[in-house]
Amino acid sequence: MSASLAPPPVDLRSDTVTRPSPEMRRVIAEAEVGDAVLGDDPTAARLEEKAAELLGKERALFFPSGIMANQTALLVQAPPGTEAVIDARGHILDWEEGGAAAWGGIQLRSVPTEDGLLTPEQVAVFIRPSSPYVPQTSLVCVENTHNGAGGRVLPLEQLRAICEVARERGVRVHLDGARLPNAAVATGRTLAELAAPADTVMMSLSKGLGAPVGSVLAGGAAIMEQAWRVRRRMGGGMRQAGLLAAAALYALENNFTRLADDHQRARQLAAYARAVPRLSAAVPDTNIVMIDLSDPELTAEGVLAALRERGIWMTPFGPRRLRAVIHLDVDDAGIERAGRALQELANKR
Repeated sequence: MSASLAPPPVDLRSDTVTRPSPEMRRVIAEAEVGDAVLGDDPTAARLEEKAAELLGKERALFFPSGIMANQTALLVQAPPGTEAVIDARGHILDWEEGGAAAWGGIQLRSVPTEDGLLTPEQVAVFIRPSSPYVPQTSLVCVENTHNGAGGRVLPLEQLRAICEVARERGVRVHLDGARLPNAAVATGRTLAELAAPADTVMMSLSKGLGAPVGSVLAGGAAIMEQAWRVRRRMGGGMRQAGLLAAAALYALENNFTRLADDHQRARQLAAYARAVPRLSAAVPDTNIVMIDLSDPELTAEGVLAALRERGIWMTPFGPRRLRAVIHLDVDDAGIERAGRALQELANKR
């Protein structure tokens, strides 16, 4: 088949690769804007009000990225020289360029976990006792869903117990909810229920919801006033932000419930992988599929290159693991193509 007639690739690298639909592009073009830093962009204001309402917090702020929002949450809650407890595979620890140390002089204390999900018992142990000789714990960071653990959902009861332990010790809790909408759809809980136990929560709008740019950080009014200043100090003050906020509002209003389709397709892709003798894949909670290569002859690098030749794009997640993330630009036919490609490659020796 010639390149011009080849079907477009099935891009499973991340749910951040989505493209705005024609309808989303229309609302971007028609967005009413002002200067968000001066406080008069009406569309950005509507997004922040809606996000605060959905997350059940007093105030929310629109950020260019989830990393900036997460780092802001750390900076306003963890003084320099203190410590934040986080699981050993947490996004803030592994994928945010050492921002806590670089920006805030904050030490991250990693907790080994079996499934990426902290337990209240672990939090109780890893919060430092009051002492003049050790760093003092100021914050606990949790993640829902958990990227490194394959989109695992942190149960609400477990989060509540973690927050209870932290508060008994005078420690605040930040929820990295980059994929919190996926957790809400998977559990039938509201965003507000899932966010309620935490002091602050970040939620991405540019992942499964399909907005082109942006995340929100929500929390109490006083701490969000501090966060506004930190956001601007870090260069996150956007001017005619309504162009981006309009897309995010459209995503919240139109692309939320359809996340269930992504979860179903993720389960189907995992089933395809499990049907191949040389591969294994756990049943995913949400939209992330981790595919392990059980045959020593297979390597992530080699399999990824061969998949790409067949128009299937995934990412490595270790020397013997692939990650595939389902999103609104991947349909049933795309999942079937990916399944066939895995079967072909695994049977090829």
